[in-house]
Amino acid sequence: MTTQDLHFERRGAHQEIAVIRLTRGKKRNALNDGLILSIQKVFETMPEGIRAAVIDGEGEHFCAGLDLSELKERDAGQGVYHSRMWHAALERVQYGPVPVVAALHGAVVGGGLELASACHIRVADETTFYALPEGSRGIFVGGGGAVRIPRLIGAARMADMMFTGRVYNAQDGERIGMAQYLVPQGQSFDKALELAARIAENAPLTNYALMHALPRIAEQPADQGFLTEAMMAAIAQSAPEAKQRVRAFLEGRADKVKKS
Repeated sequence: MTTQDLHFERRGAHQEIAVIRLTRGKKRNALNDGLILSIQKVFETMPEGIRAAVIDGEGEHFCAGLDLSELKERDAGQGVYHSRMWHAALERVQYGPVPVVAALHGAVVGGGLELASACHIRVADETTFYALPEGSRGIFVGGGGAVRIPRLIGAARMADMMFTGRVYNAQDGERIGMAQYLVPQGQSFDKALELAARIAENAPLTNYALMHALPRIAEQPADQGFLTEAMMAAIAQSAPEAKQRVRAFLEGRADKVKKS
């Protein structure tokens, strides 16, 4: 699954973690259609035994957005089809086979922020900065950002970024919800890998529920959300692995929650 612009490898004690690295470092890992389709293919053909994934960027930046040198003139219909292609690819990240942790550093800009927002957990280091320069370039986000980013930071903040070109640094980005973790420079990948290893230990059905059910429950009216939650809880706790884990806890063979 490794290509010119994307590197794939397996990590972890049982090779259970997929590391997916953007390798267009000379272009600040700017996204072109080939790279987007490669990301989609990785998540559609994830090998057996993978339980979590980390997305990282080669060099000084996670991803500086759309590669404008490859921007083509399109009529309205072609533009819709192109945007929908990006939607399909990033949907495979968000609603794919395994939880995804993004290791952010340097530029997380435009399409790079759209990619990051499709991941389930985002770890930023102190070099990270966030921007949506599409407004100043006469274009609009087209890779799902108008849906996913407001769910992280709110529509007003996203509009401000596009209206004014506002750039958020790592500290302010974490404060408003761009990332869930902030670590010292150069440590985002190691932290992301640590979190992926922890996630990989969860029961697969629980991880599936968190990826596929939780975001949909959050969008449902309360009465529908409660019913969906009840059904998902019943399904999850009926799994043999869940029964084993509960039994281990009751018999004192599992760790209790402790203050960190």
